[in-house]
Amino acid sequence: MGRKYDVSGLPEAQYEPGSRRLVLKNMLGIKRKSEMDRLEAVALKQAEDILFRKYGAGRCFTTKDISQMHKLWLGKIYPWAGQYRKVNISKGNFPFAAAAQIPQLMEKFEKGQLAKYTPCNFKDEDEIVKALAEVQVEFILIHPFREGNGRAARLIATLMALQAGLPLLDFRAIKRKKINKYFAAVQAGLDKNYTPMEEVFREILETTISH
Repeated sequence: MGRKYDVSGLPEAQYEPGSRRLVLKNMLGIKRKSEMDRLEAVALKQAEDILFRKYGAGRCFTTKDISQMHKLWLGKIYPWAGQYRKVNISKGNFPFAAAAQIPQLMEKFEKGQLAKYTPCNFKDEDEIVKALAEVQVEFILIHPFREGNGRAARLIATLMALQAGLPLLDFRAIKRKKINKYFAAVQAGLDKNYTPMEEVFREILETTISH
């Protein structure tokens, strides 16, 4: 989703001194973006190994689960891991949900999409695709955390896919040149149009199953 966000001057928006505003202030004093990218990736893999065993096929996910996932992943790096952001962020001219609305929106997300689509134990591929697409769009539009929302969204989708008896999702279909298609699908969700994201997830499933 990109990393250049427009933020206010609140604490979680501070950058690590000496990082040229490329690395958020962190508990490890890391200044180099490449080092932080590597550390976040390693931490995510460690969190996934735990979470893939922790949540079974019958789990109905909650917002508390999602916050705990985020903290498990980034809790040793950022002090605000697992907490809803208090800064407003945007990608280009596209603003995500206002920070003040996040608790309310996440509650609605839990009672709506999470309650409806998890556990994701559907057998029909169309139903699985619909579930993955709608949860993905609504979560990304909220963008509840200061950092890592895209990866958290992919983690949630993978956990849902595992509930449906699918293998670990292969997200190469939305990387590099196709990221614009993904973001356009997110934007379409503003009008509750999930069809573009369903097309994205069909491609993801095709890539996943063919490998």
